Amino acid sequence: MSQNLISLSLTAADYAEIDAALAVLERHAASLVDLSTADRRSLNKMGDKSEAFCRQALRVLDQNRHVLPPTLDLAEAQRDLAQFDLLRTRAVRLEVLMGKIEDTLTALGSDVMNASLEGYALLRVVGEGSGLETLRQSMGARFARRSANAKEDGSGAPAAARTVQ
Repeated sequence: MSQNLISLSLTAADYAEIDAALAVLERHAASLVDLSTADRRSLNKMGDKSEAFCRQALRVLDQNRHVLPPTLDLAEAQRDLAQFDLLRTRAVRLEVLMGKIEDTLTALGSDVMNASLEGYALLRVVGEGSGLETLRQSMGARFARRSANAKEDGSGAPAAARTVQ
């Protein structure tokens, strides 16, 4: 029996709307920063444990502005925290959406791969004498690079491709 994890049928209009929404996101994301790996490694990070400390520090500093040196821009730090909160909620939504997109791509690819392997196995059975042997052999080139541990029946195809499911 063929696998069918998903039957996705988004229309051209659906993809056009998705592309328009992505264009809006990309336009608004133009002001976001893209750190290098070295920069990312060298920065102090506000993780889950330090977030409470940072929030408390900004509250205490706000209540005691008289001790602040002119070089510490508390207003900027407060704006950064507000933007952090607003952006994080969107990031969580995008992460959930990306997880669904990645899972859907995996399911679609698996459906295609299983149908292809099943079809290839069928070609092996009906290909001889029907003029499809050359075509099947050219498709079998995909299986040419196999590990030394893999068992082979001479066709070069993996066991999954050798049996009709």
